[in-house]
Amino acid sequence: MGKVRTVLGDIDAKDLGFTYSHEHLWANPPSSQKDRDLELTDYEASVSELWRFKRAGGNALVDATTIDYGRDAKHLIRMAKETGVNLVMTTGFNKHIYFPQWVQALKVEEITQKLVRDVTIGMDGTSAKAGFLKAGSWDQLIHSQEEKVTRAMARAQLETGAPVWLHTEAGTMGEELLDILEEEGVDLTKVAVGHSDRNADPYYHLELAKRGAYVQFDGVSKIKYYPDSVRVQLIKNMIENGYVEQLLVSADMGRKSYLHAYGGGPGFEYILKKFISRLLNEGISQEDIDTIFIKNPARWLGQF
Repeated sequence: MGKVRTVLGDIDAKDLGFTYSHEHLWANPPSSQKDRDLELTDYEASVSELWRFKRAGGNALVDATTIDYGRDAKHLIRMAKETGVNLVMTTGFNKHIYFPQWVQALKVEEITQKLVRDVTIGMDGTSAKAGFLKAGSWDQLIHSQEEKVTRAMARAQLETGAPVWLHTEAGTMGEELLDILEEEGVDLTKVAVGHSDRNADPYYHLELAKRGAYVQFDGVSKIKYYPDSVRVQLIKNMIENGYVEQLLVSADMGRKSYLHAYGGGPGFEYILKKFISRLLNEGISQEDIDTIFIKNPARWLGQF
């Protein structure tokens, strides 16, 4: 393992600590997204939620807010300084319904260089460098503009060595996105496939893992999809088949209604205070829990 690129600079991967590998502290989707529950733009509320995470035992948090989703690095720099939590930000894109017009106008090579600058120079007019690259797809299809930015992101990965995270709408198109990255020459062991638990198919998860990718379950606590009992079984499936070292777990609480400090719940404390004790009660070892929340995020992000 090498260095992890946080908003305050590179740190040794071994110093990352207990990590939530997909959350949101600051997000402001474009006006085309009418559901403003997804807008997290209250600094005091977000930093208060981050303090709750730290007091519960958290050390590092990965913020997956992209260029097209209202990313603003200056707020996370301030939060990192205020709380001492290691914060890792991204550059790249979510899905085509959010893309700014310039994505369509620019060539793949021009988008690639924008992403490279974010990783090597800084984001949003700040000195904070992106710690990973992101691209994504739509539900059951990859839009032409999504393929374009995925190829740009892949080429930025080859130039910078940065790790990769993939948005998969409803847990679909993970294998197809990996196909594009493989065509571009990306080492799939540096890639995490997000939202994989939305597609609660144990066979699908093993197929992703067999290709070397990290499989991320980031819907913990979201009963609206299905109860956590299903996620526990999905985690056990990965462990029992020998893929615990390719498993990332988080909750993706990117809504006001999920966060205590915005008036919702269960909040950032949930995994640390409730879900981990459930995993232990259900027979998952502390060693495997440490692998999932400490060792795996450090290995995935420690590419610099």
